[in-house]
Amino acid sequence: MHPDFRSWVLATVTLLVVFLILADISELEEEIGSTGGRGTIRSAVESLHSKSNRVGLSINDSSSPAATVRSHESIKLHMKPAIVKWRHNETLSMKIRKQILHFLDAERDISVLKGTLKPGDIIHYIFDRDSTMNISKNLYELLPRTSPLKNKNFKTCAIVGNSGILLNSGCGKEIDSHDFVIRCNLAPVEEYARDVGMKTHLVTMNPSVVQRAFEDLVNDTWKDKFLQRLKSLNESILWIPAFMAKGGEERVEWVNDLIIKHHINVHTAYPSLRLLHAVRGYWLTNKVHIKRPTTGILMYTLATRFCNRIDLYGFWPFSRDLHQNPVKYHYYDSLKYGYTSQAGPHAMPLEFKALKNLHLQGALKLTVGKCESAT
Repeated sequence: MHPDFRSWVLATVTLLVVFLILADISELEEEIGSTGGRGTIRSAVESLHSKSNRVGLSINDSSSPAATVRSHESIKLHMKPAIVKWRHNETLSMKIRKQILHFLDAERDISVLKGTLKPGDIIHYIFDRDSTMNISKNLYELLPRTSPLKNKNFKTCAIVGNSGILLNSGCGKEIDSHDFVIRCNLAPVEEYARDVGMKTHLVTMNPSVVQRAFEDLVNDTWKDKFLQRLKSLNESILWIPAFMAKGGEERVEWVNDLIIKHHINVHTAYPSLRLLHAVRGYWLTNKVHIKRPTTGILMYTLATRFCNRIDLYGFWPFSRDLHQNPVKYHYYDSLKYGYTSQAGPHAMPLEFKALKNLHLQGALKLTVGKCESAT
C-alpha cells in the first residue's frame, strides 16, 4: 500500500472515531440534562455488572486519569455489556482487613468497656468537643465487660441498609441465609420480611431514632411499640452511639432505663471515642473524602474484621431506580431525600461510589435490585 494512501486511511478512520465519540458524549449530556441525572445513576449501577473482578485495591478510581475513566464509563451507557458473574476476591478482602487494622480494631472499638469508665466520669462528645456528658449509673451498668465480638469470625455477613430499593426485591431469604446479619437504626423487619429478612445479630440505634420512629415515647402506646421492638431483638447486639453528638443524651438514658427495668435480652454496645475518626481516617487515606461516615459505611468497615465475605443490601442513595421508578428514602417510612444538602453531615453518593468500586473488585457484593432467589 502506498504510504500516502495509508496515511489518508488512518487519518480518515481517526476522524470518524472522534466524531462517533463526540456524538455519544453529546447524546449522554443531553440525557443527563433532561432527566436530572438519570445517566449518572444508570452508570453507577450498570457498571456493577459489566466488569470482572480486578486484582489490586482501588477504592476511589479518581487516582487514575479521572477524565478518561469518566468518559469511558459514560460512553458505556450506550452499550449492552455482557453480564459477568460476581466472584469473591478473598485475597483482596484480607488485604483490606489488614489495612483497616492499621486504623482500628473492631473487636476493641465496637464498644467502650466497663473497666475503662466509671459512673460520674465526664465525656467530651466526639463532634461537639465543647460539650460534655456524665457517665450515668445506668449507662455504666450496661457497658459490656468484654467485647461482644471477642474471638468472633463468620464466613458470610449481610449488612442491611434501609433504602427503599429493598421493596419488592425478594431478598429476605437470601439475607437470612448469612451467618451474621447487621441492620441499621432499629428498622422494622417483621412486616417487610420477604424483602429484608428477619434475622438480626447486630442492630444500630442512633438516639434520633427514638424521636423519629417512636415519637419520643410521648405516651404508653409509643413506649409499648418501642419495647416490643427491643424485645424482638432477642440476644442481638444493640449498638448505641451515645458519645457522638450533643442532643441525644436524654434519649439514650430513656433507652437504657427501659432495657434495665424490663430486663430486655440484648447485648448493649457503645462505640469507642476513637471509632469515628479512625474510620474516617482509613477512607481518607484511600481518597474517599467523607465528612462524617454513615452508619452503613461504619458497619462495613467494622465487619471487615470478623467477616470473611460481606454482602450489602439496601444501599442506594438515589431517588429513582434504573427504570426511573421512584425509590423511597427508607423502605419503611415516607422521609424525603436530603442527602444532596451541602449542610448535611453525610456524603452518601460518594460512599456508594466507593462501595461500588469494591464490588467491582470482588471485595464485597453490592445488591441493588431483585435477588436471584426471589420468585
